[in-house]
Amino acid sequence: MSAEPVRWGILSTAHINRLVIPPAQASETVDLIAVASRDRARAHEYAQEWGIERAYGSYEALLADPDVEAVYISLPNSLHCPWSVRALEAGKHVLCEKPLSRRAAEVEEAFAVAERTGRILMEAFMYRHNPQTRELTKLVEEGAIGNLRLVRAAFSFTMPDPENVRMRPDVDGGALMDVGCYCVSGCRLLAGEPDHVYGEQVIGPTGVDVVFAATMRFAGDVVGEFDCGLVLPDRDELEVMGDEGSVFLDDPWHARQPVLELRRDGDLERIELERTDSYGLELENLSDAIRGRAEPLLGRDDAVAQARVIEALYRAATTGAVVSL
Repeated sequence: MSAEPVRWGILSTAHINRLVIPPAQASETVDLIAVASRDRARAHEYAQEWGIERAYGSYEALLADPDVEAVYISLPNSLHCPWSVRALEAGKHVLCEKPLSRRAAEVEEAFAVAERTGRILMEAFMYRHNPQTRELTKLVEEGAIGNLRLVRAAFSFTMPDPENVRMRPDVDGGALMDVGCYCVSGCRLLAGEPDHVYGEQVIGPTGVDVVFAATMRFAGDVVGEFDCGLVLPDRDELEVMGDEGSVFLDDPWHARQPVLELRRDGDLERIELERTDSYGLELENLSDAIRGRAEPLLGRDDAVAQARVIEALYRAATTGAVVSL
């Protein structure tokens, strides 16, 4: 096991990078050395802005850098799997922004390449790394709310720009892919894999789902329900209900103010946790895994199952039928 930090590069200059770069630069296990854009001038400007050593005018050029060991991919959704595969083939470990794909077969293929090349691929659901999420799963597993009965989730905001990638069908935009995937992941984390799903969607002027609502049936008569949207007020909630109580999270995905409200026997207990940077935690988890100090928190099974549920939900919303998994 080596104590040397892992040398990272970033594919794209996407807006989300602003949340990833500061914790990367603050970490002792991450050394962010390169960024790539399709525009060389943009790459150099971005590298200067963020204090990154190397700038490349193409993604291929960054992948050809032998000093880069791992890459963070923050490209549009439709490019996640293709560029993950290209990075893996180039010998890089990959942290790819969620969701990897809306097609389970693509995720299977990407992990097959990771296995063949001996590299690590991880889907970047940052909230899974946060202590708030661990505390939630611990409470449920230890029976704090009794037998699990219902998981309810929500995530929405208003996107006014029709040119934004989230609003473009050609790059797999849409509410379910952008924010609903968190709701799917949260329900799966707590209840397992669904037996069948049903979804309703509202398609906006640009051709993507701008509102998506779904129900999912899990083993043990557990029900999951969520709604998400790109034309709704800001909302992010997760509530887990059992036959003896419930746990409510007002900020489950970003955990900017990590608090869990445990309700049982008519009482409310607030469990407040210290704020921790989820993006930094996921970078450090993969860096530690690369150096042999840890196991990746998220791997093939979770990513494939996540894509399978998203695929089934879109099929249900399109056909108007319940879809079994």
